[in-house]
Amino acid sequence: MIPNTAALLQLAYGQYAIGAFSVNSIEQVLGAFRGAADAAAPLIIQVSYQARRYAEPGVLEAAVHAAARRFPTLVFALHLDHGDEPTCYECIESGFYSSVMIDASAHPLEENIAITRRVVERAHARGIAVEAELGRLSGKEDDIAVEQSVAFLTDPDQAAEFVTRSGCDALAVAVGTSHGVHKFAATGQLHLERLEVIRQRLPGFPLVLHGASSVPAEEVARINAAGGAVAADAHGVPETMYLEAARCGVAKINIDTDGRLVWARVMREYLRDHPATIDLREPGRAFMAAYAERVAHLCRCFGCAGRLDEVRRRLGL
Repeated sequence: MIPNTAALLQLAYGQYAIGAFSVNSIEQVLGAFRGAADAAAPLIIQVSYQARRYAEPGVLEAAVHAAARRFPTLVFALHLDHGDEPTCYECIESGFYSSVMIDASAHPLEENIAITRRVVERAHARGIAVEAELGRLSGKEDDIAVEQSVAFLTDPDQAAEFVTRSGCDALAVAVGTSHGVHKFAATGQLHLERLEVIRQRLPGFPLVLHGASSVPAEEVARINAAGGAVAADAHGVPETMYLEAARCGVAKINIDTDGRLVWARVMREYLRDHPATIDLREPGRAFMAAYAERVAHLCRCFGCAGRLDEVRRRLGL
């Protein structure tokens, strides 16, 4: 079942967060569904602008809907991540998506509001939710690159004005995290106090945490032991902070880097241990299983594990 993403986030608000897992391949799609099913959790699958360019528009989306037929009781939403305005319109018209993200955060406030408002009007006419972004995250992931010097935290007063004027359904806020394998400038943590102030300015309104992978040290160590060269000091969001963020209004937590780390670890170890293999399906199966395990684990950390029956009941399914 594919509901409007905003409906899912309203169910989660203040209690838990729903994992939004970025996918770039069929293996990730299947692994994400299996992990959510194992955890009995609702799920958000998200496809980024760059993932659509890599797999060609429509291919991953069709794979998601095909995979969903193998998991008929799972409740999931399909979301465009970090879209520009033309891509948002393309996805709105495609019939695949339940929500899109318009990322105009690099523009001045007035232009960000105007662009977001245009996307909201087009999306809402089709029953599709819109996520926007205010504040900018540092780091690099896909084609998103923001130097630490120009990254800034979301201003709570601006956030309230932005939501009122743009009409968006969810807001990605900058509260200290980054894209890439270094989620904080040093070994810092989320600015929970800033999240709480934003929550107070926007009571009941779902917030989104980008750059939120946990970057497990064990994954990094295993990648490097198998010939990789990931920065040994890579670090992510402490898993204990996810529920704290949820209590501060975060209803959607984006995960991309963790999936990349699992992929790199599985591929390097599998090819090291099976040097004669030329069948891409063999390491692919291993990755699907490992990714499913990671997705299930994060769903438990987010507090959404075991909520599937409740979500289905509250959505009237």
